[in-house]
Amino acid sequence: MAHGGEGIAVLDGRVIFVHGAYPGDTITAEITEVKKNFARAVLVEVLSPSPLRSEQVCPAAARGAGCCDFGDLNPAEELGLKYGILKDQLSRLAKVGGIPEAELINLPPERGWRTRVRLGVDTQGRAGFRALKSNDLITEVACTQAAPGLLDGIMGEGARTFTPGAEIIVAIDSEGVRHIVETRRAARGRRSEKVTAVLEGTGEVTQNADDHEFRFPAEAFWQAHRSAPGAYTALVRNWLAEETLSETAQPVAWDLYGGVGLFVPALADSLGEGAQIHSVEMSKAATRAGQATLDGYDVVFHNARVEQHAVKLPKPQVVLLDPPRSGAGAKVVESLATAAPELVVHVGCDPATFARDIAAWAEHGYQVTRMTVFNAFPGTHHFEVLALLRPAPESKS
Repeated sequence: MAHGGEGIAVLDGRVIFVHGAYPGDTITAEITEVKKNFARAVLVEVLSPSPLRSEQVCPAAARGAGCCDFGDLNPAEELGLKYGILKDQLSRLAKVGGIPEAELINLPPERGWRTRVRLGVDTQGRAGFRALKSNDLITEVACTQAAPGLLDGIMGEGARTFTPGAEIIVAIDSEGVRHIVETRRAARGRRSEKVTAVLEGTGEVTQNADDHEFRFPAEAFWQAHRSAPGAYTALVRNWLAEETLSETAQPVAWDLYGGVGLFVPALADSLGEGAQIHSVEMSKAATRAGQATLDGYDVVFHNARVEQHAVKLPKPQVVLLDPPRSGAGAKVVESLATAAPELVVHVGCDPATFARDIAAWAEHGYQVTRMTVFNAFPGTHHFEVLALLRPAPESKS
């Protein structure tokens, strides 16, 4: 299996990437793109199914939506398949030895886990999921990722209509309140935070995680899986509790790409009394929210780009970074490594960019000591990885 939901076949010595195919499938496929060293194809028919394959459970994906591309994969096989993809990316892109075996964690539930979704709106005002690799919308049926009640009355027969060409964000928060906000359409793969109307609820969600309450605009980033925020913060707490840091008058941690401050309590509590946390986030919706629940912590929010602002912060003992799918990148990792943190927690939601970032850390003397893979996006090819890094013994001075 390749990264991105594509199966790998070989035809006459040429690698063929086939979206929707699994190891063990016998298929017919139509080649759509030919490059020097590989080709791409679309699945036409499954002649003999892989033991990994099951019936497609998502009606939206069955009609061509790009949501549940693993919706026809046996859930019992999903996490193992994803871990194989990660190990392949680390082997080919990171090319560093000594990475420990990962802990593998399935986050329940495997269906109905998504508490927030961003939908397109067609020219008739109907909301829907985008078709795979297309701007066309699937409006007739909802995706099985959606939490119960999230999309009631939003899609399908008798659904309400919205401003043609807009986007809508629908979120159900920890209090069970549904919020619907309309935003300007953004380029595919990008996020718009320009709210043009609040259509239901207040537009400010309340989310409980790590024994804290967070309030922020619906358009700000929050982990989609209902179990993810608590699971990630618990892991960070456990890892840091088992590590020894040098004594200092005022411990400092950096929370980079910090969003609304989810990891602030875990970092501050782990560093102990007097800890100061610097949270850097470029999203104005996230940083302007502030958090009353964090009033007891010494935390400074910086509305800035990590690559521009991290060098201005006081020297950290711990750096936690949760970059977007594009990764942190070699230049950011270099600037962080120059600050010489004693511990790094690197969060990655894309195995390829995660592997490249790990390679960059290795170039600057850091090694992975622990790693956990979360199946935080069941039914899709996506997953989350958390890695703990320390300076390698030979790199310490």
